[in-house]
Amino acid sequence: MSTNSSSNASADRKPTGRAVRTALVIGGGIAGPVVATALLKAGIEAVVHEAHPQLDEGIGGSLALAPNGVAALDVIGAGDAVRAISLPIARSVMSVGAKTVALPRLEGVEPLQLIGRGDLHRVLHDLAADAGVVFEYGKRLVDAQEGPDGVTAHFTDGTTATAHVLIGADGVRSTVRTLIDADAPSAGYTGLLSFQGYVPGDLLPDLEPGIMTFAFGAQAYYLYWKQADGRVTWGANLPSKQYLSLTEARQTPTEEWLRQLRETYADDTPGQLLARNTDPDTFAVNGAIHIMPPIPHWHRGRMVLIGDAVHAPSNSTGQGASLAIESGIQLARCLRDLPDATSAFAAYDQVRRERVEKITKRGARTNRTKTPGPIGRKVMQVTMPVFFRLLNFEKSLGWEQRYRIDWDARVEAEAKAAG
Repeated sequence: MSTNSSSNASADRKPTGRAVRTALVIGGGIAGPVVATALLKAGIEAVVHEAHPQLDEGIGGSLALAPNGVAALDVIGAGDAVRAISLPIARSVMSVGAKTVALPRLEGVEPLQLIGRGDLHRVLHDLAADAGVVFEYGKRLVDAQEGPDGVTAHFTDGTTATAHVLIGADGVRSTVRTLIDADAPSAGYTGLLSFQGYVPGDLLPDLEPGIMTFAFGAQAYYLYWKQADGRVTWGANLPSKQYLSLTEARQTPTEEWLRQLRETYADDTPGQLLARNTDPDTFAVNGAIHIMPPIPHWHRGRMVLIGDAVHAPSNSTGQGASLAIESGIQLARCLRDLPDATSAFAAYDQVRRERVEKITKRGARTNRTKTPGPIGRKVMQVTMPVFFRLLNFEKSLGWEQRYRIDWDARVEAEAKAAG
């Protein structure tokens, strides 16, 4: 590759005699550092190329890591570092008006882990760097050219980099996705804008840490929980016909967004209390909530997609980051075990596609319930207790959350069974 990796490579790196020995990873968010670390573990040298000029630890709000996502992080030795700075959610409840119902949970799996997006970026970056992954910043991809022995990436600063394969971990607006297929669909808009704020814990003195409440307000959905430090964090999903990217949403003054949220949640308890007492200095504008439609082509030639670039389920699933982590590790296994990029990418598609598209469909169904309207809310109040009492939680979500990756197993049998 055009950039040499540092000498402190992972101790469990395995030698490889395969055709793929080097990789360019485009994108340094979540999937990028994970796949690069897993590739090193598989004996494949990886360099991460990030468009931003530096590691951005302050972006976005909080995200949830499902048990399967944390278990996947254990494969690359990152699970405990993430657990140490996360808030475990021991219990979840759903609230519609004055009616509150405790949600069932799976037995024998660890709790959902809540972590700041920037904190997760930092942990994954540091782990990858310690393993020997090199990060190049200010490298925004504009093109890639394939040759008989490799692929060359071209960046806006005029530089290039070459490796045996190129992995697109560049998010919902992926450049790599358009290079693989110029007609590939773009990420869809759920009709919801995302925000996160904090209020003093004494505003909700009876709220215990580690309990997450999903609330269906009179006009909009929101959720809230108490942090270990006592503060209450809340997230708002504001219905909006106008699509706004993160950059576009942040062009509107924070006070204007808070004014809209205070109006939206004026009739809700405790929604109006949360909105009214949020300090603009601790208020995060996260922009549109996306959902990725099925992508026909996950790979072409020496290029392949992972994470939000190919499967961005709605945040309603609680699985977006976890699926990105899983895909990074599974791709590394495929490149480790198959003789060339073509067969490795085909196996990766077989192993991952059905799972992520099924979860994405579940998220789309959940999104439709976030704005039920007055009649829909009344129906939910009546039916919600019965629904959750009859719900077979193991059948509906067990297959998602109990999913585990066997790193040491060869991937061929798994791909054959999935295909």
